[in-house]
Amino acid sequence: MVKAAVVALLCRLRSTWIKLVFQPSSLLVPAASRCRRCLPAWQVRACPSPADKTQKMAELLGLGDERGEGASEAPALAGPCLADNRLNLDVYPDGCCRFLQLFERRWGDLAQVEFVRLSSNDRFLGATLGILPRLESLKSLVLKGGHAWDEFGSCQPGSLTSLPPDFENLRCLTHLDLSFNRLSTLPSCIPHLPSLRVLLVSHNSLVALPEDFGCLSKLTFFSAMKNQLKDLPQSIGELAALQDLDLSENALECLPDEIGNLRNCTELELSGNRLSSIPDSLANLKSLRRLHLHSNLLVTVPASLASLPNLSRLDLQNNCLRAVPPEIQTLPFVHLRGNPLGETEPSLQTDESSARRLQRLFLASGEDSFTVTSEGCKVLLACGIHFHFPPGAASDPLRIHFRTLPPDPQWVKLRHHDVLLSMVLELQPHGVEFQQEVEIWMPYASPQTLHQREVVVRTFSGQSWSDLRTKVKHKRKSKKHVACCSVLHFSWFLVVSRLVENECKVPAEGTLLFSSVDPDIKVIFPPGVTEETRSVKLQVLPVSAEEVEEITADAGCRASPLLCLSQDCPVDFLRPVRIQLPLPLGVTGLNLDRSRLHLLHGDLQGQTWDDITSQVVLEFTHLYAVFEVTHFSWYWLWYTTKTYIGGIAKKVYERLRMYQVNFIALQRKKDPEQVLLQCVPKHKVDPVLKKLQDRYRGPEPSDMVEMFEGEQFFAAFERGISIDMDRPDCVDGRLSFIFYSHLKNMKEIYVTSPVDRKGQAVKGQVSFYRGAVPDSIPEDASRRRKGPDSLWLATLPIKLPKLKSRWGENPGPLNGFSFPPLNLGNAETGYLTQANLLSIARRVGADWQTIGLNLGLTYQQIERIGYNNREDLDKQILDMLFSWAQQNLEDPDCVDKLITAMKESGRQDIADEIETIIELGRQKYRESIRRVGLEQESSTEDSAIAMV
Repeated sequence: MVKAAVVALLCRLRSTWIKLVFQPSSLLVPAASRCRRCLPAWQVRACPSPADKTQKMAELLGLGDERGEGASEAPALAGPCLADNRLNLDVYPDGCCRFLQLFERRWGDLAQVEFVRLSSNDRFLGATLGILPRLESLKSLVLKGGHAWDEFGSCQPGSLTSLPPDFENLRCLTHLDLSFNRLSTLPSCIPHLPSLRVLLVSHNSLVALPEDFGCLSKLTFFSAMKNQLKDLPQSIGELAALQDLDLSENALECLPDEIGNLRNCTELELSGNRLSSIPDSLANLKSLRRLHLHSNLLVTVPASLASLPNLSRLDLQNNCLRAVPPEIQTLPFVHLRGNPLGETEPSLQTDESSARRLQRLFLASGEDSFTVTSEGCKVLLACGIHFHFPPGAASDPLRIHFRTLPPDPQWVKLRHHDVLLSMVLELQPHGVEFQQEVEIWMPYASPQTLHQREVVVRTFSGQSWSDLRTKVKHKRKSKKHVACCSVLHFSWFLVVSRLVENECKVPAEGTLLFSSVDPDIKVIFPPGVTEETRSVKLQVLPVSAEEVEEITADAGCRASPLLCLSQDCPVDFLRPVRIQLPLPLGVTGLNLDRSRLHLLHGDLQGQTWDDITSQVVLEFTHLYAVFEVTHFSWYWLWYTTKTYIGGIAKKVYERLRMYQVNFIALQRKKDPEQVLLQCVPKHKVDPVLKKLQDRYRGPEPSDMVEMFEGEQFFAAFERGISIDMDRPDCVDGRLSFIFYSHLKNMKEIYVTSPVDRKGQAVKGQVSFYRGAVPDSIPEDASRRRKGPDSLWLATLPIKLPKLKSRWGENPGPLNGFSFPPLNLGNAETGYLTQANLLSIARRVGADWQTIGLNLGLTYQQIERIGYNNREDLDKQILDMLFSWAQQNLEDPDCVDKLITAMKESGRQDIADEIETIIELGRQKYRESIRRVGLEQESSTEDSAIAMV
């Protein structure tokens, strides 16, 4: 009885775990609001299975399992994954193997399964495909790829290239997902699935759909985004039940007239193709609510689209429209940004003026691709990155995909003393060859405190990183810095600050190379030093006496600038190369004690430093030391009483690559639950605190800690407070940071408490940890450090006061927002008041991000507003609009800027409303002038001007 009870308990534990982890798999039909441009919300990385723990418990209790002798070498059976009629195996790296075992030993249970999820990245997929058609009760089948990632975080497609013909025996199948695979043609069995309602084949390589595709008479949802479709079969018009059709990011050049027969279609996604026109038959889609045509090559659109009775969004952005029918242009839900409206056709002769009139594409934050034609274009991303494709750069229309990545130190290999200044930009397709160079402009954080350095764009070829020839530009008005490079192919790009690099070609007759940072450092190449011309590079890192003294704790230590020499040829020089280094500060040829002078040679990684003073002939002048070498690396001249200098040099070298930083945790004065976490370099602490003290308060900064450029650390909340778990960078209640000395290492988050704060305040702390998330948090973390090698870095207190109503009983008309009265503009041109802005906000809707960017808000500000008010669209709009208003109270042209931003965002209706409000303000101003008796004087002045 005891044994039976334990078995029952284990089964209950199994089913409970399945319910918690795999419940999202019941979401078979994607909701219309789900973003289909990213991985599905239910995709989960492989994690340790509680089933293994259950199996071990059963073995300890002597219950055994169903595998029998010798089964310990094979993976565990998939029994725990079989919950009722659902089988979820896509979270296991050996899911197909488990499926085969289940088929062999528990066929009776498997025959009743209706929902199956498998990864097509599995090596046993082929054997599994032969068995799946035997599951005649199957209603939902998911065979997706994308469960494996490369080192850059890109999803790897699955191995699925086709389906067996007997798949058409699945007469009950209603949902089929084959996304992220390698399909070049649609399997012939799919049109013969009579019950199919949902079909997803996105992220494949389809070039065409079969002619009998219209046989899927019950199909309601079809997604083939990100394929290579060039045309559609006429039979697509026979899909009478189809409601949602997604064909975005393909190569469609035309649409069949039969597409107008989709009478029940409510959403049609055709963005990112090569359409130059659309058929008039689209006007027959009376049920259509949303029509997406942005990023195509449209030169005209039929006026009949304006007659669609249910249409609520028509996206025509980033096309080639020079004119739009007036009945379409006046619709409030039409988006036309990025079109050359009103411009004339370019002449055949391409001169400088026509080159300046390239099509301009403005991409919103949610877009991740655009199309380039042979005419060229200028593209501006929401994050500030922009591209210039000259005419003829692409011979055929080409779809470009982009994304920005966090700089993972595991694969972004910064060189010695490099400082990262930007995120990583990836452009696809990789390696595509352009006919002319494409300019890439990347904004970067200004290295204001880094002197004697240079900014370069670094690119990754898939094998190694290399630096590109870079131009930098400083925009004084916006105080932004931009780095520009020109490339003929696409890959990964980032902006770094490096030591100034001086380079020269060394011919057989010799030459001279000196440093632009310190002209006293010279390298002399005598005649006959080489047979073949080779390239030599020189870099110098000045090291102050204060730094050396602080690190070594020895006031007598001195060091010259650190010199790095490198060459493109691995062969040593044929004759010695003469190097001149300045003597350390305070040392001259007159007071020189040769026994205290050491010349150090370091390897390219800076791991070892050898004293080579006795191996070279050192010559001294009043200011310089001169020596000769035949190969290049790091060279360092020291003046100290120490006998063994290599260890000291290594310590100093490592510390020069580290940054002393403070951690800061500040609470917003108006809302203590909103906490700002920031990792600040030593020299930035005081200005940062001074800048934030009006809005935030909190404890003093932490003790000084040392961190490497690109090092990862975590912030964990403890003792009564916790963090909002919805953040993508949150791991087990801990926030992940990557510290870069010249980027904003800042996160603004909300903290909560399980304690009822109406009765008492809550005290807690936020602790910072280096490297991996620790398994357990030391209890004494807030009292003492555990040593230099501890994971723990610092702890700061946090206090949540007693809960009070933030806005009182009546939040007021601004839905919880409280701002002082606003008067934008001036009396003569008309004011915009707080009530006016509230009226405008009610009409903005989902375009608030585009409007905010056009108003001049940064991409980071937009993302922060969206995150802080992520569950309330109205608050997002109000926060954006009133934040901009507060920043521009003193700007006399702010009202004109608001009108222009609305027009550029495709919201002519709101721009007209603002102009109406302003006109009323002008009338009131003129009436006030009339009332105080100044009208006659004004009329007299006007008459005098007219006479003149």
